[in-house]
Amino acid sequence: MVWAWARVVGGVGLLAVLLWQVGGGAFLAGVRLIDAPALAAALLIGALTTVCAAWRWSLVAGGLGVRLPLATAVAHCYRAVFLNATLPGGMLGDVHRAVRHGRDAGDVSRGIRAVVWERTAGQVVLVGVALVVLAAFPSPVRPYLPAAAALLVALGLAVVLLARLSPGTGRSRWARGVRTAVADVRTGLLGRRTWLGVLVASAVMVAGHLATFLVAARTAGSDAPLTRLLPLTLLALLAMGLPLNVAGFGPREGVAAWVFGAAGLSASEGVATATVYGALVLVASLPGAAVLLARRAREPTTVREAASPGGC
Repeated sequence: MVWAWARVVGGVGLLAVLLWQVGGGAFLAGVRLIDAPALAAALLIGALTTVCAAWRWSLVAGGLGVRLPLATAVAHCYRAVFLNATLPGGMLGDVHRAVRHGRDAGDVSRGIRAVVWERTAGQVVLVGVALVVLAAFPSPVRPYLPAAAALLVALGLAVVLLARLSPGTGRSRWARGVRTAVADVRTGLLGRRTWLGVLVASAVMVAGHLATFLVAARTAGSDAPLTRLLPLTLLALLAMGLPLNVAGFGPREGVAAWVFGAAGLSASEGVATATVYGALVLVASLPGAAVLLARRAREPTTVREAASPGGC
């Protein structure tokens, strides 16, 4: 509970600092420019990334032994994206789909682990793409890239070493957790039938998020070349992984303001771009609201049938 409130307070604090530094006009300027083509592009790209997310989740869940049909995964992912885009923290939708799938499958632990691992795979691919793009194109963080890459490699090697040195047997919670994690990675992520699909789905999702951010930049009025915008949008996407946000807003806008300003553009342009991106993501998630409403409409009927003498 304390951490949940800390995330909300942190997100509100970041937004307050941005309002103080750049004013509210930067948040409103881009939104006023959103037009029908931008909304249509957001909906189409959102459909593609949502289906890819569902496919990745279905693959990982199947690898862990909890079956998840693709159509069901798509509905759950749309609902999760909508909840992530409208509730504080940006993670409650994923928590909901993890627990819901676990209960439906009769194994809450595996249901939660499936979502954790598929999201982890997505973040790993995002970081990998970011390292390549940031190394190829100039950006404010380019001087620090070698140190960051070395740190990530060291962390990866430490994780692998820890997994190898962990006891093969043992009843401690730590030993059981390590064994479970290693088994999950082998079957859920690196299995012969899963790893390629997980990689392709994650790469397409990164491309989709970048495309939406570039649409947002053009909608907000930025005329910078794509080679200049691409690394900046990637940095803003990486910032979205921080749970200090309010309905998705907070770190994304803060990092966008910094990198756009440091790259010789303007902080206001970065805030406007990130704000438009948030609005487009919200629009793209609206099918998830329909999924929520459809479920609520079915629940009373289900309850009445269960309560009737002839109900199952």
